[in-house]
Amino acid sequence: MVITVIGLGLIGGSIAKRLKLTGFATEVIGVDVNPNHQQEAIELGLVDEVLPLEEAVKRSSLVIIAIPVDKTVDLVPEVLSLASDNTVVVDMGSTKKVICDTADNHPKRMNFVATHPMAGTENSGPTAADSQLFENKTAIICDRLKSGKSAVSLVEQLYAELNMNVIEMEAEDHDVHIAYVSHLSHVISFVLSETVLDKEKDVKHIFNMAGSGFASTVRLAKSSPDMWTPIFKENAKPISDVIGTYIDNLQKFKNMLDTNNSEGVYEVIERANSIQKVLK
Repeated sequence: MVITVIGLGLIGGSIAKRLKLTGFATEVIGVDVNPNHQQEAIELGLVDEVLPLEEAVKRSSLVIIAIPVDKTVDLVPEVLSLASDNTVVVDMGSTKKVICDTADNHPKRMNFVATHPMAGTENSGPTAADSQLFENKTAIICDRLKSGKSAVSLVEQLYAELNMNVIEMEAEDHDVHIAYVSHLSHVISFVLSETVLDKEKDVKHIFNMAGSGFASTVRLAKSSPDMWTPIFKENAKPISDVIGTYIDNLQKFKNMLDTNNSEGVYEVIERANSIQKVLK
């Protein structure tokens, strides 16, 4: 099977690398607007060749879109228009509602499968590609009934090759839930990093004092602004709502500190410890 991967960064590059290793793809064609990424992907063996979008899509049975979500919104209709009636198009975006709404208006909507593989690191570019990135992680298929059965079946095979567990969800529900379990953690990391960097201007040795807890909390702050700014834009309302809830909880915690309510602080930490039961 000839597969095209549009976007040769962490996600697209890792998929390409894995599919070449497993033999699921007889040929992997890369498409990327960044000439450096094109060259790196070839040199690293992530793809067999890099082609212009139209030529790549017309040669492929499966087209994987792994680019920032704002660009995905614009590209999905174009790729569907270029694709043959038998070509399946799948996206990897971490927001789904706007992308799905756009795809719904296309006559080849049945060829499109909206998905979100829940995997990633703070690194970016083809050099960050990891064939084990998706191992035992969760992939979400959204609005399944709007996609053709054969298209969904092929995408399920794709995720089986990546060794991922597949669940289903409506696009709108996805965006609300993902704001809690993914997007908020990035917001916290970005803002915490900015807060500490502002303080570092006055206290030059603050980073010498930073321990592993700080490092693990701000790890996500190294994530690409090219990827995350569009995510925050496309999912602004759910993320804003979640931030509001988080601020409320922060204020309650602050009030406990201000009133010397050690018992309340202890209870918050104890309740938070229960996260261990769901994060195995």
